[in-house]
This record gives sequence, C-alpha cells and structure tokens, in this order.
Amino acid sequence: MAPYLLCAITLLLLYEQLSYLKKKGPLPGPTLILPFIGSAIPMILNPTNFWRHQASSAAASTSGLSANYLFGRFTLFIRSTDLSHLVFSNVRPDAFHLIGHPFGKKLFGDHNLHIHQSVILSHLSRWLSLAADPQTPIKLRFLCRDLNLDTSQTVFAGPYLSAEARRRFNEDYNLFNVGLMALPFDLPGFAFRRARLAVSRLVSTLSSCAASSKARILAGEEPSCLVDFWMQDEIREAEPASADEIGGHLFDFLFAAQDASTSSLLWAVALLEAHPDVLGRVRAEVSAVWDPLTREPISAAMIRGFKYTESVAREVVRFRPPATMVPHIAGEPFRLTENYVVPKGAIVFPSAYESSFQGFTEPDRFDPDRFAEGREEDRVFKRNFLAFGAGPHQCVGQRYALNHLVLFIALFVSLVDFRRHRTDGCDEISYVPTIVPKDDCQVYISPRFPGFSFS
Repeated sequence: MAPYLLCAITLLLLYEQLSYLKKKGPLPGPTLILPFIGSAIPMILNPTNFWRHQASSAAASTSGLSANYLFGRFTLFIRSTDLSHLVFSNVRPDAFHLIGHPFGKKLFGDHNLHIHQSVILSHLSRWLSLAADPQTPIKLRFLCRDLNLDTSQTVFAGPYLSAEARRRFNEDYNLFNVGLMALPFDLPGFAFRRARLAVSRLVSTLSSCAASSKARILAGEEPSCLVDFWMQDEIREAEPASADEIGGHLFDFLFAAQDASTSSLLWAVALLEAHPDVLGRVRAEVSAVWDPLTREPISAAMIRGFKYTESVAREVVRFRPPATMVPHIAGEPFRLTENYVVPKGAIVFPSAYESSFQGFTEPDRFDPDRFAEGREEDRVFKRNFLAFGAGPHQCVGQRYALNHLVLFIALFVSLVDFRRHRTDGCDEISYVPTIVPKDDCQVYISPRFPGFSFS
C-alpha cells in the first residue's frame, strides 16, 4: 500500500509542478516551486524584498509581467500601467473578479467633517500627553491606527457602537490585521483562524448597526452617520440589500478608511519632516485662513481652499500608495498580451506602486507642485495615478480619504512641532499589509501653542 501512496503523491507533486510551468510560460519567475506553499515563506518573512523582486523581474521582462506561486495559487505581478488598466477595465464575470466584497455605493462627504476634526483633536491631545518627555520619541503607527479606527467607527456607525462594542471591535480588528500577514492555515490556534473568526464577528457587529440604523431612519429620525445616509437611500430601493450584505460592504469601507489612511498619515508626517520647504508652505496656507486660538473649526470651504495642502496629500498618495497592489482573480482565461493568456484562477496583482513611478516628471522626487495649476500631472499622467484604482471600480471613498488626509495635515502641522527620530533605514518600506515607514514613524513632538485646549 505504501508504494502506491508514495507513487500517487509523487504524481500529484509532478502535476503541480508541470501545471505551474505551463501557466508561467515564458514569463520570469521561479522554475521550481515548493509543493503547495510555493514562495509563501519568503513573502511572509520579508514581504518588502519579495515584492521588490517581483517588480524587478517584471521590469526586466519585455512583457512587464512576472509569475510566482503562493499557497497553491498561480500569481501574476503586473508592472505595466497599460496592462493594469486592462485588468481594471475588465472586471466582469467572464474576465477578472475584484478580490473582497464588492464596493457598494454611498456617501463620503462634508457632513462628516466636524466628526473628523473632533476625533483628530482628541487623539493629538493624547499623543502630546504621551510625549511628555521631549527626549523620548513616540511611534506613530499604532497611534494613527487608533485615530483612524476611532474616526471610521464614528463616521460609519455613529451612535450604534457602545464603548464596550468599540473595545471588542478594536480587539477583533487587531486579530484581523495579524491574520493578514500569517500563513493561511485555517486550524485552531493559528492566527489565520483567529482572523477569520474575528472578521465574522466584525461583519456581524456592522450588520447589527445597519439594522438599528434602518429602524431609526424608518422611524423618521435624521441621519447622523454614514450608515444612516446609506439606509436613507436603501429604503427607497426596490430590492434593498440585506443587513448582512451592508455589514460586509461596511467592513470593506472600514478596512480602506482604517489601514490605507493610517499608511497615508504616517507617510505625510515622514515626508513633511523631510521637506521643510513643503512643511512651511502648508503651514502658511493653513494659517492664512484658520487660527486655532479662535476655537473655530476648520470648515468645508476652508478645506476646499487648501489647494497646496491637497497637492501635498495627492503627492503623498502617489509617492507612497497605501495599497500597493489591487489583487484580482481571473474568472476565465484572458489574453493580456499578444504572447500571454492569463490562466483561469490566477491571482493577478496590478501594481499601483510601480505605475506611480512611471510617466510622471522626476517620479522619484517628492514634488507636490506636480499637481498645481499649470502642470496638473494628475491629469496629464492620469493613467499612472492608480492609488485609487481606475475605471468603473475606482475607490468610491477617494474624496473621503483625501479630505481626511488634508484635514489631518492641516491640524497636525498647525498644532504640533515635530521631528523624526532618524535611524538607518527608517524610511524604508515595510508591509503591514499596507506600506508604512520601517521604524513605524518615530517622532519627537511638542505643542506649538502650549495653552491651546484640544477639548
């Protein structure tokens, strides 16, 4: 019996290897793969080097593609901007499927600005209290994460999350984040299993919020958070989505608002500190129309008037796109180039990061003026600006994300003096899974107006 079993296993391994090579075709990539796990171990141990190698292999190829194998799935990395657009524009049942819950429609607008401001101010106050010792730097990564989690919970779910529900929510969200970077072993005791169960609880919590919101709106009450505005439209639909469906969509929105925004806030601080001329211009623009000592909040009209600060925010997102790749699954074989057909079931990774450094003038230079009137590189090189995706499946929350980033920059630089705690490699990219500075953005901070009250 044992020889037959050994023979069967050998044949299965040989089939896996040959199947991979057939799908890989002429593309650069490993010739031999480990059974099932493929290149998963180097990807988890050092994701920065793994994806850098994928990009360099694709750059060296005339096709702009590179192949690999992860957890039993053939993967395709796309460096070419044109091919990335081809994927984005062909999200349909017989071509590519966007991985994750489909994004629903709704509403990221000015009505949430006052909520953002109050949450940001309360967290800046906490940061400054943690930095009481001016000789000790603080790490901003988890502080920014908590700020964004607080903001997104308040903006999305408003009164429907109690203090205890928020505490449990934060714990489950942390389990989810840990699981994203773990081996996908769905077994008791493994981080992946804990993450999967945590996501189920998170979606269930958000579904309950949606149900409570719907009842409140049907009772004639005014909307006070995003899910209320959503429900206000949803009850007019002929076939309204279920609470579970809305809970899943809200979880997608929360992931984008939380993890992607955390990445952008960290890089904004790092890049502003590294470019004092840019920092000075932002402070001058904000102080020309807003004085924090008046206790008046920053208005939506002010935000729209911060043209240079918005250019800084756009350049932060271009220079360090939070979600460096947007994975899709090939639902059917798809001819991507004249010489290569993407096999059915392949996971395809169009790279927003690689596209950000193609086309633009001096793309390796942090230059907010590229978005100013007269240059408008976001229009001239629109095809290369893929941080929010492209085509019909562009990120619906990009206005929300930019407003949030502009407001944070305006408040942070106006109220806080800061400098980096510089160490070797502190600005290198780390995947967590969005990208952040390797040192978690360690800074020394102090209040610019010692008498200012953040409450």
